[in-house]
Amino acid sequence: MDRALLVDLNVERDARRAAVVVTDLVNGAQRLVREAEVAGDPLAEPIGRVIRSGKSGIVQTDHGDVFLNAHLPPPRLVVVGAVHISQALARMAKLAGYDVEIIDPRTAFATKERFPDVALVAEWPEAVLKARPLDAYTALCVITHDPKIDDYPLIAALKAGCFYIGALGSRKTHARRVERLTDAGMSAQALDRIEAPIGADIGASTPGEIAVAILASVIEAFRKRKMFAERRGETEAA
Repeated sequence: MDRALLVDLNVERDARRAAVVVTDLVNGAQRLVREAEVAGDPLAEPIGRVIRSGKSGIVQTDHGDVFLNAHLPPPRLVVVGAVHISQALARMAKLAGYDVEIIDPRTAFATKERFPDVALVAEWPEAVLKARPLDAYTALCVITHDPKIDDYPLIAALKAGCFYIGALGSRKTHARRVERLTDAGMSAQALDRIEAPIGADIGASTPGEIAVAILASVIEAFRKRKMFAERRGETEAA
């Protein structure tokens, strides 16, 4: 691989942005296509397909075969709320290949005894997310039932274009949440991206079952996600 191309690729990796290296199998020429550039590329459809699936492969074109090598950031799950649901969700999400982080300023809940082997931060989300911002390859789940803790990360997730955003609570609770976030400047179009009640509708009732429902929604959102440019366009339009 050309050194300049490798440098550019590493920039995308460090920024947790997807990119595809396109290699012409006829002459060996290579080029880098960043996710934000896909829509304008002659190979937009197959490149978009490998970014969504994460599976590299050969594609036939009118000018010969090309190899599309997908480079995706590892999917990340940020859970705000160190509650019983989070304990089950963290274990299952790690098995599914997600980098998991639990955030909760309530030190009575955010303890290593309750969350062994999981990245756990007992600080306010504002401080944590400023140091480690959300991005398009992050799913956010807020499950504290406390607006003082939940509202900031929800707004940050909408602005960052997270591929999944879910919030625990009844429809009545979510209606009050929508009012607060609307007052904070979020549009109805943006707020429609929040899944609330959180998780797939499977009739879940126990913490473990709710965790299964949440992870199902996260996985579905990741595999069926729009390109970041599309999500960003929705946010900007909102």
